[in-house]
Amino acid sequence: MTRRVLAAGFAALALPTIALAQDGDLLGEGEQIFETNCAQCHQSDGEGLPPNFPALAGNDRLSDPSLIVQRVHYGLKSMPAFPDFGPRDLAAVASYVRTSWGNDFGTVDESQAEELLASVEPPEQVATRTIWDGVFTEDQAQGARLLYQGGCAPCHGSRLNGAPDTADMSPAPPLAGTAYMRSWNGSTVGSLFEFTRSSMPISNPGQFTDQQYIDIIAYMLSYHGAPAGDEPLPPDLDVLNDIVIEPEEE
Repeated sequence: MTRRVLAAGFAALALPTIALAQDGDLLGEGEQIFETNCAQCHQSDGEGLPPNFPALAGNDRLSDPSLIVQRVHYGLKSMPAFPDFGPRDLAAVASYVRTSWGNDFGTVDESQAEELLASVEPPEQVATRTIWDGVFTEDQAQGARLLYQGGCAPCHGSRLNGAPDTADMSPAPPLAGTAYMRSWNGSTVGSLFEFTRSSMPISNPGQFTDQQYIDIIAYMLSYHGAPAGDEPLPPDLDVLNDIVIEPEEE
């Protein structure tokens, strides 16, 4: 995912026309970040996919910029964290969602985002287990191998390394290994499940049942090296949001 954007703009004392141009640049950057990282769940029109992904259009909670910074930086339940976003990224995406789809909450500048980033604390998380606690069964994981090979490997590769099996496909993000763990570190399996079933396969989202999606996730976790346990991973958000994705402790 491309999360870096352009450098900071002009000083606050710049001419009004320049300030307006700066705001335009910020909103353009915010739109790019949103479309790349957020639109698959919250939708390009801001209407979301309730109840799992709330609408941002007309959402009064966006009036609090600290809440936006907190949720984007730390994530919460079904929303993944984006800890690599810097103040400029946060200002851009916050400004975009606060001023799009009829919202009129105003923009957030980079210095304000930097102050908020330094002051916000992680939200209360209810997760008590990690992927290293045996959250799926071996039968579940291996039973999904053919599902993965048919629906995912053409883009993500048989070895889950992002090298597509189909020659004319562009490389896709890896689904195991260091890069995968870095992308989802601190998020819940519920977040991964919601993202996967709402956006994958990219050519036909939703082609599998909820059970098949969670079985594929069990296969991915197993391939990454997470241990199997005695109970299968269920397609139940209450359970999945209780399981955190994180690197194995050394």
